[in-house]
Amino acid sequence: MPSTMIDDYKIFPRIMMAVITVLTYQSVHWFMSIPHNEVNMYNAGLVSICMGALTGSFGIWMSKEVK
Repeated sequence: MPSTMIDDYKIFPRIMMAVITVLTYQSVHWFMSIPHNEVNMYNAGLVSICMGALTGSFGIWMSKEVK
C-alpha cells in the first residue's frame, strides 16, 4: 500500500478517532452501570476526562478536515 494512499484516505486519524470513540462509549456505559450510592468524585472525573479528550480530538480532527 503506497504512502500516498494512506495519506489520501487519512487512515490513521480515522482509526484513532474510532478507537477514542469506542473507549469513551465504554467508559460512559461503565459509569452508568455503577449504583448511585457508589459513585464518587474519581469515577466522575475519569468520565469527564474521557469526554473532554473525545471533544478535543474531534475538534482538532474537524479543523484539519476543512483545510
